[in-house]
Amino acid sequence: MSQVPGSRFCLYDTQALSAVLDAMAWQAAGLFTGRRDVIVVGILRRGAPLADMLFTRLARDFHVPGLSRLDLAIKRYGDDLTLLHPETRLTENPAHAGLDLSGRSLIVVDDVMYKGYSMLRAVEYLAGKGAAEIRTAVLVDRGVAKLPVRTDIVGVTLNVAPTDIIECNVPPYEPTLKIDLLRPARA
Repeated sequence: MSQVPGSRFCLYDTQALSAVLDAMAWQAAGLFTGRRDVIVVGILRRGAPLADMLFTRLARDFHVPGLSRLDLAIKRYGDDLTLLHPETRLTENPAHAGLDLSGRSLIVVDDVMYKGYSMLRAVEYLAGKGAAEIRTAVLVDRGVAKLPVRTDIVGVTLNVAPTDIIECNVPPYEPTLKIDLLRPARA
């Protein structure tokens, strides 16, 4: 993850996050009761493996019919919240160019809701593909979104100092599923 010097604290370990993901799947199953052809959409990078975890729970524990997966590549911030691009970039997979989501229900999954740029861009793109219903889910909501993006399912809400960094460690990008708080060292 981040190479920023400072103090790091583990807020949620793998066992705690397993329970959080179970609760998120339960909420998602409730939102899609009676619906078929639900697509779980992961925002790359860490939203994709989280979407896989949610997908597995929805299929195994709730038997959601017609469940499928899709990933979107969206980039604005680096892992340490450094602004990488002045605008939110969505890179369309060429295989998605003719994607028709008419009548489909979607749940878009990301790791952290920070300011809302990535989620808003994902929802705009998917709505343009004709999705009938779009729900959103994040593992962590920092509670500082600046855009009118509603998160339907939140794993945990962490109201932390603006300078603090929430690090979601998600396999395969990190060895262990956990959430750390990084408090950067003062210069």
